[in-house]
Amino acid sequence: QVQLVESGGGLVQPGGSLRLSCAASGSLFRLYVMGWYRQAPGKQRELVAALTSGGRTNYADSVKGRFTISRNNANNTVYLQMSGLRPEDTASYYCNAAGYGNVYWGQGTQVTVSS
Repeated sequence: QVQLVESGGGLVQPGGSLRLSCAASGSLFRLYVMGWYRQAPGKQRELVAALTSGGRTNYADSVKGRFTISRNNANNTVYLQMSGLRPEDTASYYCNAAGYGNVYWGQGTQVTVSS
């Protein structure tokens, strides 16, 4: 069982930056594929970024060059550094861990980009 707790969301002006964090429980964190997803009102949840245990990344086209996913296996945390934020980035952001046939989700953190 893996528990995921996100933090770092908030209100930011267009062009601003935020860093989301996701703290994970469990001893196998380093072996999981970690991802960030987002869901805006009335829309489906979508992949934002993913990071494998080997360091391979995958980004949605809409965030390439603006967002960076990283992980610290020493403290079981995955990060999403977001810059150049746009109003269309407004959504609830969810941390995801996948591995060994299991998928885990955090409760989400709200990001609102507005002037």
